[in-house]
Amino acid sequence: MSLLRATGTIGALTLVSRVLGMVRDMLMARYVGAGFASDAFLIAWRLPNLFRALFAEGAFSAAFVPMFNRIIAQEGGEESEAGRRAAIAFAGQVLSVLFPMLVVLTIIMMLAAGPVVWAMTGGFPDGGPEKFALARHLTIITFPYLGLVSLASLLGGILNSFDRFWVNAAAPALLNICMIVAILFFRGDTEVETAMTQAIAVTVSGALQLLWLIWSCRRIGVVLRLTLPRLSPRVKALLAIIGPAAIGQGAIQFNLLVSTSLAARFLPQGSVSWIYYADRLNQLPLGLIGIGVGTAILPMLSRQIGSGDGKAANDTQNRALELALFLALPAAVALLVSAVPLIRGVFQHGAFTAEDTLGCAAVLAAFAPGVPAYVLIKVLTPGFYARGNTRTPVRIAFMAMLVNLVGNLALIWPLGATGIALSTAVSAWVNVALLYAALRREDHLTLDARFRAKALRILAAGLLMGGALLAGNRVLDASMAGPFWERIAALALLCGGGAIVYGLASIGLGAYRIAELKAQLRRSPRL
Repeated sequence: MSLLRATGTIGALTLVSRVLGMVRDMLMARYVGAGFASDAFLIAWRLPNLFRALFAEGAFSAAFVPMFNRIIAQEGGEESEAGRRAAIAFAGQVLSVLFPMLVVLTIIMMLAAGPVVWAMTGGFPDGGPEKFALARHLTIITFPYLGLVSLASLLGGILNSFDRFWVNAAAPALLNICMIVAILFFRGDTEVETAMTQAIAVTVSGALQLLWLIWSCRRIGVVLRLTLPRLSPRVKALLAIIGPAAIGQGAIQFNLLVSTSLAARFLPQGSVSWIYYADRLNQLPLGLIGIGVGTAILPMLSRQIGSGDGKAANDTQNRALELALFLALPAAVALLVSAVPLIRGVFQHGAFTAEDTLGCAAVLAAFAPGVPAYVLIKVLTPGFYARGNTRTPVRIAFMAMLVNLVGNLALIWPLGATGIALSTAVSAWVNVALLYAALRREDHLTLDARFRAKALRILAAGLLMGGALLAGNRVLDASMAGPFWERIAALALLCGGGAIVYGLASIGLGAYRIAELKAQLRRSPRL
């Protein structure tokens, strides 16, 4: 499967999941709003969601997939049945060690829910003991999702290694489906009762995702069995790099955890919800583009580097960076230029007020400049993990997190939640700059002439699109507060019009040519 096709497969299914997620968030905004119950639920959801982002979309795959592919190569190659059996046996050993660890961790975290929530919120100074108690109770309900999704990530890594990208990419949709069903059919009469149904739905979705991936693995002849845990040399090697990989892949998520904690402690009620809803739109391009490209190139780079073809690996990463920038830049421009109409059209109804729209849109506009950086991080880090290097991304992630913390503390009082978002964007660009510098220093990545030329053309096309969106904002903003179908039409016109302008400008400026897209669709990365 080619890079573009694999990215498209992952991105299309991620788009389905993210659209469902947007429906879920619209329902959340309508029935729970941006206040007492919403803040409590989002604190309870933050840690399980952090682990989902780290394991299901990042760290575990970053550590496991290269090792799994190397074992296949070392034991006879990808066409060898012996290589396949050896890799599956390794995966079974990992499951036998991972399962009891996750059970113990989940139990401990559920028992310690009170101290955990206190550490994250300072007891909710703005909401009192009732808000803290609700957040603690919701945290206990959602924590089992952590273990379930971590086990699912092991099976997802196996499926990705066998180029079954679509199966793993489809799994997160079950989370959104469960939460939508819960809020439509099982919500309570109050915002607090509705938040409770959402917490239950989170854990139910984790069980469904795990069952889906177990069934999908069985369909390709992969059956893992629990045995007595044994720390074989390969399992020890994997465990040694999962922790660093989690930190390296999860800098953005850790930054959001810190930001949410500061908002809960020092900002007015509703700020946690503003950051969450703005981040949902902000994370949309990361899910569609960054995770898609990063997931697609990791097995590819592992095979190319394992065979000693450094030139092919450099070309793969250049094309991945090119594709990521081409897709991420217009998203950043749109979120920056059209933040108010987008938030108004998606969230402003029911319990989500016009005041919430303005506060949330300011946060979104501050997040937006970091969108290309969030995506590029997902594309650059596989260059380290494919070579078994997890230490460098960890050091860089710590530096970026320090920049974020200092920025948060410096900007939270003068700018509030907007300052938190701006600091997160700056720290993401620091992360990108340091990752590229490290790869360049080791001669693992050199930006070729094609990438440099296209980057300038992509930027020019994005600026032309931004001008078109500014005009569209004035025409369509009033319709964003209208009835449901009027909102949908206005959002479609605004986003679709911007996409058409960007596409035409890209072709006219030579940012991407149709022939190049066709060539990437035909190209196969397998050696």
